[in-house]
Amino acid sequence: MTWIATVSEERHGELPIAVIDGEIDASNAAEIADRVRVLLSNRSAALLVDLTRTTYLDSAGINVLFELGTELRDRQLQLHLVVGPEQPITRAISLTGLDAVVPVHPTREAALEHAG
Repeated sequence: MTWIATVSEERHGELPIAVIDGEIDASNAAEIADRVRVLLSNRSAALLVDLTRTTYLDSAGINVLFELGTELRDRQLQLHLVVGPEQPITRAISLTGLDAVVPVHPTREAALEHAG
């Protein structure tokens, strides 16, 4: 993965949490998606992606999140995103309609209430 972003794994019980720190763009979106996908297990009912440390998100990153949402729905799982209301990426998520198809929460605590 390029150094412009890192993905770290956390867990809340059986719920995997991917924390993405940095920028998601065409140069690393596919790698980030692969890294996030491997966090799922047979016991997972949902996946939480924490984007509070994500500083940039281009169309490739948006597409990855749409695709993850679709893949998880097809597996009867749910994707939840954590995006602070004042983050630079909030507008891109809203303008593309991602927030209409994937639940977006302002805090991790709010996401855990709905994803758990």
